[in-house]
Amino acid sequence: MAFSATAEVPDQEPQASPIDAVDMSLSPECRVPGSKLYTLAPLIAVRAALEEKRPVKVLALGPSSAGGFVPGSSSGFYPFRLEGEMEKFLSGVDVEMEQRSLPGEITADAFDRFSALLTEINPDLLVWQVGTDDALAKADVESFTAALNQVLEWLAQHNIDVVLVEPSYHAALASDEHYKSLVSAIQNSARQNNVPLVLRFEAMRFLSQQKTEAAKTQFRLNDLGYRCMAEHVARTIALSMLEPLPADSTETGRPP
Repeated sequence: MAFSATAEVPDQEPQASPIDAVDMSLSPECRVPGSKLYTLAPLIAVRAALEEKRPVKVLALGPSSAGGFVPGSSSGFYPFRLEGEMEKFLSGVDVEMEQRSLPGEITADAFDRFSALLTEINPDLLVWQVGTDDALAKADVESFTAALNQVLEWLAQHNIDVVLVEPSYHAALASDEHYKSLVSAIQNSARQNNVPLVLRFEAMRFLSQQKTEAAKTQFRLNDLGYRCMAEHVARTIALSMLEPLPADSTETGRPP
């Protein structure tokens, strides 16, 4: 589905809530304090697409271990929900959505597979659920970090924006040191490479502690997680659009 209208970069938005306040723009079951939901950074390629009044091409990339984006599964509806949520938070945006799965860990021959996929699709924005397969495979954190940084540098060189999405929270893994180290590595890479990050681990841990029906079982929590992730990602994109551009940015767009 593509939206029928293009949009200007928003000049202003209602005053954002303090970072520790619950974001009331989200659905009641998905509301999480900003400090447990996102870290923000400018989205230069998306801004350029809007300035040029052309559609924003988005690639939603998910892990094979989560079933990818299998139609009929909770994850299968996520890209469509994300498209709709982007329409809500960035009114009038024309979005062209692609969804793919990248099998295996990003530490094993990842760069060639990744660069080939991105070259083929050539998106303005990559929304990447990163690290799930690596966490389950107990991938070496140092090798994972090096591979992730290599990909993020390649994306910057090719003028492709990226929003990273952490692995989800699971009660059985909440105290697993490797899992926590890998999530921390993703946070550090996002900060060092100045890219937005959806704090999915913290967001889902917060939601799991709420006294809701969905939080009572892991199955229901997983379903809620995919439903809320679209909102969380779209909100992170919308707020990142308001971040100041770097001084050396010319907003001249991307090569064809």
